[in-house]
Amino acid sequence: MTDTAHNSLIRDQFTRQATPFSTAAPIADSGALTMILEAAEAGPDDAVLDVACGGGIVVCAFAPHVKHATGIDMTPAMLDRARHLAAEKGIANVTWREGDVAHLPYPDGSFTIVATRFAMHHFPDPSAVFREMVRVCAPGGRIVVVDTYVSPDSAKAAEFNRLEKLRDPSHARSLALAELQDLFRASGLGQPRASFYELRDEVKNLLARSFPNPGDEAKIIDLFSASIADGRLGIPVRRDGDRLEYAYPVAILAAPRS
Repeated sequence: MTDTAHNSLIRDQFTRQATPFSTAAPIADSGALTMILEAAEAGPDDAVLDVACGGGIVVCAFAPHVKHATGIDMTPAMLDRARHLAAEKGIANVTWREGDVAHLPYPDGSFTIVATRFAMHHFPDPSAVFREMVRVCAPGGRIVVVDTYVSPDSAKAAEFNRLEKLRDPSHARSLALAELQDLFRASGLGQPRASFYELRDEVKNLLARSFPNPGDEAKIIDLFSASIADGRLGIPVRRDGDRLEYAYPVAILAAPRS
């Protein structure tokens, strides 16, 4: 698939997901946002960039604690949602920009914190985006990557990525934890500090904020259900009465920019 076609898929999916994704309890969880701020060591002199900022949740979490926070995303509907959230919270020290995160429209060293959350798995070339993040981060600043990650078992990783591709056609590939860590090492940042949590919810809620192709919802439920018995997805899945529940593992990785 060409970059143009993939970007069109992202815009299509996240135009439709703008409100349900941005308002979902696991995505807006304050405890997880606090963990991100702590990993970034955010302070009053910091200038923050959130790459693929979506509905602005991370930017608005940073804003009260830093000098200025900027969000960039390629989906106008998501940026509209971000502006609404900032206005709703009375936050003024934020800027929003539509743009291609593979080619960030900022000079070298423009920010002291450069972060991205739940986006690496959408990038056909995550290494290229990560290099751009490092480029626009000032020496002594911090790079923060937050994302779900797959099992180190290649078969389970493939099944999880198949599930996510069915659920969200703009999904490219979720990386293993070691691969996410390698992004830092390959850019000369060394081993990142790591903290972890889980995105826990019911499958029905996940599907309510997803837009799979017609007929794929049943396949998604079947994959989750089968994983209870054989663990094929490499994540916790269980039934509690009529509730089908899952937990996606999430890593928060942070390292200083030398």
